[in-house]
Amino acid sequence: MKVKHKLRQAIDLLYSGGCSTSEAYTRLLLECVRANDVVQAKRLQSHMDLHLFQPADTFLHNRLLHLYAKFGKLHDARKLFEKMHKRDVFSWNAMLSAYAKSGSVRDLGATFDQMPYRDLVSYNTMIAGFAGNGCSSEALQVFLRMQEEGLEPSEYTFVSLLQACSQLLDFRRGRQIHGRIIACDLGRNVFIWNALTNMYAKCGDIDQAQWLFDQLVDKNLVSWNSMISGYLINGQPDKCIDFFHKMQLSGLNPDQVTLSNVLTAHLRSGFIDEASKVFHKIKEKDKICWTTMIVGYAQNGREEDALLLFGKMLAEDVIPDSVTISSVVSSCAKLASLSHGQATHGKAVLMGVDDDLLVCSALIDMYCKCGVTSDAWEVFKMMPSRNVVSWNAMIGGYAQNGQDIQALTLYESMLQENMKPDNVTFVGVLSACIHANLFAKGQEYFDSIRIQHGMTPTLDHYASMICLFGRSDCIDKAVDLVNHMPHEPNSLIWSSLLSVCALRNDIEHAEVAARHLFELDPLNAGPYIMLSNMYAARGRWKDVSYVRSLMKDKNVKKFAAYSWIEFDNKVHKFISEDRTHPETEHIYKELNRLMRKLQEAGFTPNTNYILHDVGEKEKIETICYHSEKLALAFALIKKPDGEIPIRIIKNIRVCGDCHEFMKFVSKIIKRTIILRDSNRFHHFTGGLCSCKDNW
Repeated sequence: MKVKHKLRQAIDLLYSGGCSTSEAYTRLLLECVRANDVVQAKRLQSHMDLHLFQPADTFLHNRLLHLYAKFGKLHDARKLFEKMHKRDVFSWNAMLSAYAKSGSVRDLGATFDQMPYRDLVSYNTMIAGFAGNGCSSEALQVFLRMQEEGLEPSEYTFVSLLQACSQLLDFRRGRQIHGRIIACDLGRNVFIWNALTNMYAKCGDIDQAQWLFDQLVDKNLVSWNSMISGYLINGQPDKCIDFFHKMQLSGLNPDQVTLSNVLTAHLRSGFIDEASKVFHKIKEKDKICWTTMIVGYAQNGREEDALLLFGKMLAEDVIPDSVTISSVVSSCAKLASLSHGQATHGKAVLMGVDDDLLVCSALIDMYCKCGVTSDAWEVFKMMPSRNVVSWNAMIGGYAQNGQDIQALTLYESMLQENMKPDNVTFVGVLSACIHANLFAKGQEYFDSIRIQHGMTPTLDHYASMICLFGRSDCIDKAVDLVNHMPHEPNSLIWSSLLSVCALRNDIEHAEVAARHLFELDPLNAGPYIMLSNMYAARGRWKDVSYVRSLMKDKNVKKFAAYSWIEFDNKVHKFISEDRTHPETEHIYKELNRLMRKLQEAGFTPNTNYILHDVGEKEKIETICYHSEKLALAFALIKKPDGEIPIRIIKNIRVCGDCHEFMKFVSKIIKRTIILRDSNRFHHFTGGLCSCKDNW
């Protein structure tokens, strides 16, 4: 810094009227080059041009060219190169370096072809330039030309070639180059050793990479990073994390590359809190780091954290890409947060990624999961191209929102456009058939999976057919399908059978399904509760007691049913008979007022859904204050505008009483209520539900 300060003082003195000869300028220019002071070098060159001075020799020209190349000043380098009357191989090599550093691979290749003479540095610069800019195949082609000209490769050549092989995952070529390295007696060079370790790790031979790593006496940061990223690439995140800890014990501090790999390893391993700690240690977070953490939150049930982190990313002026946006949109879908989803859609438009396939598919899914299929359809229509994921999102979205005919019509359009359906497509199609009571059509679509499309039906498809048979009052067919299906029935199959048995009150087959579930998924409370409720509905309280004691013996925890609603970008959560909300008094007052109004209109709470051996008064008090009813009352207080639909989300299936309650409310207050439960969407309008009371 002192040298640069003295240079500035000397240059200022020159400008202010000192000895302004060509020699004085040239001497100071050389000092700038030696000090790597590209800013003052540019100032001097500009003044020399003004006074029509030229550097005294080609040597200084070349030094200046290399300075511009080193700092990526391509425009200045090109301008100086074009003015040079004499150019030697050093001048040409400097321009190659400038093009390589700026990423101008087309100019790099063109300049190389124009060179009157090339040396080893020319070829090394070309190979490194192509490999460093992702043109690995071109780098290997240049090496072939180099061999044809009889030039012997150096350590720099081999490092770049191994980088190219790593990028191409060309294990065969990488091993050939390793053989050449041994023949040239360069096998113990630390740079080559690191490059070899990296190549073997990325090409899948992690054992050979480990062996090479173990032979290194002085392991540097590059060595450790090669192994850490290698284990991550080879699907061994635990080993990646283990190596990171060993690296720390060795006394080396991680860099951005290390931390990015370790961050990804933690997220693959599901250690979301550890990943968060690593993320916050990264000082200069790039787009990849932000996106990796956001995706990690989104995929590990931390959707709210994903949205918060996205906000911080934007505040740091980091520009998101299509992967970031699609992950945030998916988080909005899981939370059913329409306002956040719409805001993210706006960001996608601003970023110019709103027509990206990944983003569009996520937007369709989000709008459908927020119950706004009309907006999903608009996104679908505007897509410049569609893949099977896009079609599936729209078909499944229609099916889940009670627009079953639209779902099946869209599927037929998909076939007409010669788009091949996949397994997910038929999950949506069969779901539409179930809720539309199209039993024959559902059987036809199921058969077409194998006959028309040459695919093997999956367990998801068999589960759909069990529901289809059960809802058509053909429990025997459903049981027969379970007994004769080519797959071993899993918990999904037995859960589907148990659900339709509960629907049809078939206790005999329900007990069989429940016993299988107790074995396959012993800690899942659902089957115990469902069977217990069936016993309770029949007044078999001894059997109810037996199931409950079984749960207690196995330490099975019953999960809490809850509902939530979004208001002013905040989620408000309620459980049955909840009195913890700050506005509890107003909520209960509003709900009681609404209940009286509904009873005047003919609504009577159905206490048959309270399957406990308690009095009628206790049953009424319990059923009147279910979580979705409390959420509705809160929404009516906070969102009195009758034009805006009320959106409620519940984590389990809505009970029959609450379903009837919502139908009455929608008619009395003349307002649409959209309730998303664990099974499907319910759009209540004018006393009717989109599910047609079939859920």
